[in-house]
Amino acid sequence: MRLIVARCEVVYTGRLSTYLPMGVRLLMIKADGSFQVHSDGGGSKVKPQNWMTPPTTIDVEGDPPARIEVRKLKGGERLEITIDEVLSDLTHEADLDSVLEKDGVERDLQELLAARPAHCGEGFRLVRREWPTDIGPVDLMCREPGDGWVAVEIKRIGTIEAVEQLARYLERIRRDPAMADCRGVLAAQQIKPQARVLADSRGIACVEVSLEELRGSREPDLTLFAT
Repeated sequence: MRLIVARCEVVYTGRLSTYLPMGVRLLMIKADGSFQVHSDGGGSKVKPQNWMTPPTTIDVEGDPPARIEVRKLKGGERLEITIDEVLSDLTHEADLDSVLEKDGVERDLQELLAARPAHCGEGFRLVRREWPTDIGPVDLMCREPGDGWVAVEIKRIGTIEAVEQLARYLERIRRDPAMADCRGVLAAQQIKPQARVLADSRGIACVEVSLEELRGSREPDLTLFAT
């Protein structure tokens, strides 16, 4: 992992165009090809201002770097970073084998949904828990009634970061021609409105689930439909 603190400006072109004027930012280059641009937002703000998920090509020009260009291998997205001054440039070996452990609620949800995958989608049947990819395991791999593949990521709260995580898994899974049409489902007790919007744009379905209902400690809510 390479961490560069620099005065720089950032231009993104792709699905839309954005511009970050000259300012001090943290540039993070990871071994898997992901790239992030962070500012000092303060408080609990940890989301990058710009980012690119793998697979990418990253070209670094100059020593110290004067320009960095990050390009998606598919889709034509591009980040161009013009650097005015490098304040810090460090490279660290990060542990590639560590997997973020789920908290107790997420573990319980995974176990219960593995036993009852139809709560994630009608007719779903479980193929495997912790389906491996080269960037980490997706929680459940299922088949739907037409035998299509479905990757299910389970969270206590569904956030934009959860959608991005599942999108990265799908990108890896779809490299297998037999699973090129694999779709994604984000299952959570609560899903943030912004996450729903992003999920819809990525073709990912969202499902809210109740731990109490899965445990059988309360009946499902009844919904009345007016005609």
